[in-house]
Amino acid sequence: MFEGSMTAIVTPFKKGKVDEKALASLVNRQIEEGTDAIIPCGTTGESATLDYDEHYRVIEVAIKAAKGRVPIIAGTGANSTDEAIMITKKARELGADGALLVSPYYNKPTQEGIYRHYKAVAQSVKGFPLILYNVPGRTSSNILPETVARLAEIKNIVGIKEATGDMKQASEILRLCPGDFNVISGDDFTTFPMYALGGRGAISVSANVAPRVQARMWDAWSQGDIETARKAHYELEKLNKAMFIETNPIPVKTALALMGKIREEFRLPLCEMAEGNREKLKKVLAEYKFI
Repeated sequence: MFEGSMTAIVTPFKKGKVDEKALASLVNRQIEEGTDAIIPCGTTGESATLDYDEHYRVIEVAIKAAKGRVPIIAGTGANSTDEAIMITKKARELGADGALLVSPYYNKPTQEGIYRHYKAVAQSVKGFPLILYNVPGRTSSNILPETVARLAEIKNIVGIKEATGDMKQASEILRLCPGDFNVISGDDFTTFPMYALGGRGAISVSANVAPRVQARMWDAWSQGDIETARKAHYELEKLNKAMFIETNPIPVKTALALMGKIREEFRLPLCEMAEGNREKLKKVLAEYKFI
C-alpha cells in the first residue's frame, strides 16, 4: 500500500511557532522532485515537542499542501496506548492516508505488551492503514521479528519502518511476514541493502535535502535497474553520514536552513549544531552543490 521513496519531513518553526508556509513549500518540493509519500510528525518532525494542537495542525497543513498527489502518513505514536489511539483517530479524521506509530518508548514493554499496544490501536481505527516503527536506539526496546509477524496478521497493520540497522533482523521479518506486508528502511544507510532483501521503500531523513536522488534509487530499483540504484546509494553516502553527525533532526534542519528553505530554529532540548560540526556539514552540502 505504501512504498517507494518516502520522506520523514521536518517541522519548520518561526519565532517559536510552526511555520506553516515553509512546511507547505517543503511538501510541494518533495512531490515535485519525485517523493512517493510524506510523513509529518515523525522523529524528524520533532513530534516529541509539539503540543496536540500543533501536531494536528502539522498533519493538516501537509495534507492540504499535498492535495492528494501523494499519501500523507501521519506520525501518531506514543508510549501511552490511549494517547496513541487518540492521535491516530484524529489523524484519520483530518484526512491522513495512514499512520506511522513508533513502538512505545521509555516504559520498555514486553513483546506481549508491544503486541497488545498495536492491536488496540489497530482495532480502534479499523480500515485505517498503520505502519509499525521499530527504532530501538530511541525507544530502548526492540520489536522482534516474531512479534512483527503476529502483528502482520492484523488486517490494517500493513508494514514496518525497520530502523535497527540490523539486516539479519530485517531478513527474518521479511521471511516471517506475508508478501503484502511492506518492510521499509528506516535508516538511510540501509536503504539499498533493504531493497536487495525485499524491502519496498524507505522513510528517509536525507530525502529532506536530496529527494530527487532518493526517488531515483527507488525508481531504478523497482524497474530492475540495479546499477543505477547502486550508484544513487553511493551518491548519497556522504550526505547520509552528515545527517547524523549530531542528533536527528539537528543536521537536516540546519542543512535546509543553509539551503534557504527554512529558518534555523529548533525546540529545546534540541539546539543549534556545534560550530565544528556545522562546518563539516557545510562542506558536504557544498560538495553536492546544495549551497
